[in-house]
Amino acid sequence: MMVLRPLASPLPRPVRLGVLISGGGTTLLNFLEAMHRGELAAEVPVVIASRGDCRGVERSRSRDLRCEVIERRAFPDVASFSKAIFDTLRTAQVDLVTLAGFLSLIEIPDDFLGRVMNIHPALIPAFCGHGFYGHHVHEAVLMRGCKLSGCTVHFADNHYDQGPIILQQAVPVLDADTPETLAARVFEAECSVYPEAIRLFAAGRLEIRERRVVTLPAPG
Repeated sequence: MMVLRPLASPLPRPVRLGVLISGGGTTLLNFLEAMHRGELAAEVPVVIASRGDCRGVERSRSRDLRCEVIERRAFPDVASFSKAIFDTLRTAQVDLVTLAGFLSLIEIPDDFLGRVMNIHPALIPAFCGHGFYGHHVHEAVLMRGCKLSGCTVHFADNHYDQGPIILQQAVPVLDADTPETLAARVFEAECSVYPEAIRLFAAGRLEIRERRVVTLPAPG
C-alpha cells in the first residue's frame, strides 16, 4: 500500500501558504481573518492569480501581500503554465499550496505531492469535475432536488476534484434556496473546514494511504 506523509512532524513555526486564486479572493480573506483572530498559525508569502483582472489581485495587494499574476493564456500548454507557478512557489518557500477558487488545471510536480489542497463547494464525488465550479455547482444541486450539499477539502492531483478527501462538511438545502443563498451557506462551512484542514497539515496529522486520508491522533 502506498503511504504518503506530507509532514513527518509538526511545523515549529507558522505554516507558509501559497494561495492560488482566479476570482474575488474570498477564501484568501477568510484565511487572513482566521490568522488575525489567532485561529490559524500561518503566513502568506505569495498569492498567485491566473487572471490579472480578478478582484483578488487588488484585495491581495491592498493588504500588502505579494501577488503574482500568471495567466494561463500566456503559456502554450498546461506543463509550462504549471512550471511557472511552481517555480514561483518554490522561490517563496511555501509549505502548502492552497487552491482558493483557482479555476485552471495544473500539473503537480513530485516535490509538491501531498502539499496542494483544494476546496470544492459540494460533497465530492457529487457535482464535481470539469465545469462544476461556483454557481454552476449550486444550480445543479438545486435542479437535482438535493436535501444536503456542503463542501470538501481534498489533496489535489492532476485531475479536477479527484484527489484524496481530507474533510467534508454538510449543510442543508432549503426549499426556498436560490443558488446565491445556498452558496452563502456552503461558504460559511468552507470558512471553518478549510482552516481546520490546514491546521491538521501543519500539525503533521495527515497521512495519505492510497486514495484515503487518515487523520492521525494528536501527539501526547
